[in-house]
Amino acid sequence: MGSSEGLGASSKPSTQAPPKQYGVTKPISMAGPTVLDLKKTQQLEKFLADSGLYESKEEASKREEVLQRLEQIVKSWVKQLTRLKGYTDQMVEDANAAIVTFGSYRLGVHGPGADLDTLCIGPSYVNREEDFFYTLHDILANVDEVTELQPVPDAHVPVMKFKFHGISIDLLYASISCLIVPHELDISDVSVLHNVDEPTVRSLNGCRVADQILKLVPNVEYFRTTLRCLKFWAKRRGVYSNVTGFLGGVNWALLVARVCQLYPNAVPSMLVSRFFRVYTQWRWPNPVMLCPIEENELGFSVWDPRRNPRDRTHLMPIITPAYPCMNSSYNVSTSTLRVMMEQFEYGNRISGDIELNKVCWSALFEPYIFFEGYKNFLQIDIVAADVDDLRAWKGWVESRLRQLTLMIERDTFGKLQCHPYPQEYIDASRQCAHSAFFMGLQRKQGEAVQEGQQFDIRGTVEEFRHSVNMYMFWKPGMDIHVSHVRRRQIPCYAFPDGYKRTRPSKSAQLENPSKSFHENEISGSELGERNSKRKHDDRVKQDVKLKRHSPSRPLESSTKGNLCLGACDMPVDSVSDCQVSKNVESVNLSNSVQDELDRRMSPEAQTGSASNSSVVTSISSDGGSPEDIRSVSVAGYAEDNTRAVEATTNCRFEDTTYRADSVKLGNHNILTCGNNEVLQDGLQTQLEPNAMSGMFLDSKESFHTEAMQKSAIRRLSLTSTA
Repeated sequence: MGSSEGLGASSKPSTQAPPKQYGVTKPISMAGPTVLDLKKTQQLEKFLADSGLYESKEEASKREEVLQRLEQIVKSWVKQLTRLKGYTDQMVEDANAAIVTFGSYRLGVHGPGADLDTLCIGPSYVNREEDFFYTLHDILANVDEVTELQPVPDAHVPVMKFKFHGISIDLLYASISCLIVPHELDISDVSVLHNVDEPTVRSLNGCRVADQILKLVPNVEYFRTTLRCLKFWAKRRGVYSNVTGFLGGVNWALLVARVCQLYPNAVPSMLVSRFFRVYTQWRWPNPVMLCPIEENELGFSVWDPRRNPRDRTHLMPIITPAYPCMNSSYNVSTSTLRVMMEQFEYGNRISGDIELNKVCWSALFEPYIFFEGYKNFLQIDIVAADVDDLRAWKGWVESRLRQLTLMIERDTFGKLQCHPYPQEYIDASRQCAHSAFFMGLQRKQGEAVQEGQQFDIRGTVEEFRHSVNMYMFWKPGMDIHVSHVRRRQIPCYAFPDGYKRTRPSKSAQLENPSKSFHENEISGSELGERNSKRKHDDRVKQDVKLKRHSPSRPLESSTKGNLCLGACDMPVDSVSDCQVSKNVESVNLSNSVQDELDRRMSPEAQTGSASNSSVVTSISSDGGSPEDIRSVSVAGYAEDNTRAVEATTNCRFEDTTYRADSVKLGNHNILTCGNNEVLQDGLQTQLEPNAMSGMFLDSKESFHTEAMQKSAIRRLSLTSTA
């Protein structure tokens, strides 16, 4: 685990840090807060409270009552099953089940209306397939306070979703190898994993990981405030969604916990700033780890790129601290990693201004204006006969949206970049139950453009629709439509303020001062070239081609209008601001001059019909290899107590995936020394050295976690000498 050096050297009474080392490396800085830091922390806490991130005492009391009521139900359920299975009266009397929480509630960072993540722990003779998903399901269905009951037995972590007294609950089940569940069960003890299956391990891991996180941070209250802040920021900036390929609650908790370990005496205002400073410099796919990866005789698979080929493809490894250690962010793709790095850069820039008293905290939480960031979008419309059907159907489609991103990356060799936006939009004017998601599209920056070259993703979209239509619980009325829309065609229901902006706002321009992230901002010379090019329409090929598809699934309710997306083909010239063409298109996105992507589609291109494609194939969960080459701007800070000076260094990451036959770092600026030190020319503020490369370079094929990470953490500390 490493030495106990570090925290014991601090004598600041305000931190009261225990004299031991947290994490796999020594801290970057032991500096405590200044008077200004304490003042900014008070301002941050006030901002979070004013933003409504803390639940009231009444709601907290209601949650506790719901948990007690739920525990009574499951205890009664287990006793009933014990009697039905023929056990003795004494066994029936001793029979027990426990309800434990995990996620934001267990970490203490939940807000008003947040879901309540719960785990039911039962004895070995009560199984998940029949007893939990059938018997307990029927019991809950007859409870008056329970609504919207939805079992999801085929999920990666099987779950039962419902509302209890208006509080949303995700209930998991784990059957441990005991005839009687102890009243004081220590779930963090590895013995609970004996003789259980993989789904049970995954179910138990949520609670075990939450407990470990709280044990591995220096100050729990500072961690909670910082995490609450960063989760709020991630939601405002559109990067909070595990299912879409961004990061979920446990991912953000692990990232924040690592920063708390690196700056053990820092207060929340400092930790927020250091969070962005650290992760703009993090050289992914170097893993984020709170503790060494533990091997165990139980034999469960742990994250290990040496042995598991799939682990080598992970782009943003964030490793859970409880055995078996897993990558909690395997959903991240090249496109979503790019978007998150952009947002980290934005947060780093604004937090630097906050430190210099240029702006207040509210500037950090400005919402990301998604529809002003791109010119071309995929619109995914999901419809069903009623609200209940839509809830199940939408959950399935949303879980597959990540596959669409991976497939587009695969089929365009990473040259067409996608930005799936996790927010759901609803058209209340439709007769059928409706939900829509949008995905921004743009050509990869720096790619050479050849006249007439196009991205043909028609087959990609069709493959995605085929996979979605394999839904086992499909019902008449469930339908999906994928269409290409331009910025001016975005429907008005996607704008909560009731209007659409036709030009980027000043805030959007400030957010994207460089064309390295978006191509929407243009210079005066570019604008002149664009106007000149638009005078030669005959020289520009049509960017988007539409192809008519015939419906392959006979739908009984199609004549009732509940499947209709309002597919009225019309020229774009006739579409008003609050109208959108509902054509379901197979899309050819041109890889010609990006400026021409903003041109309107000709009337001839507007012919196409909505359809629901037949089921022909499914998609592998791996989706395909993402583009390996990516560029980011690495920003570091050298600071003292009164000012922060930004020093930005550009570096390029190349070939950072690890292959089975030969494993090496493709970054030619990196030198691997005999003592596993990793250096980079011109950039001394690097973070953790490449743990994965260290694993491969180790001739004895053993983990040396602390040795692999010490040297590079030391380099980052050069920027935090205060």
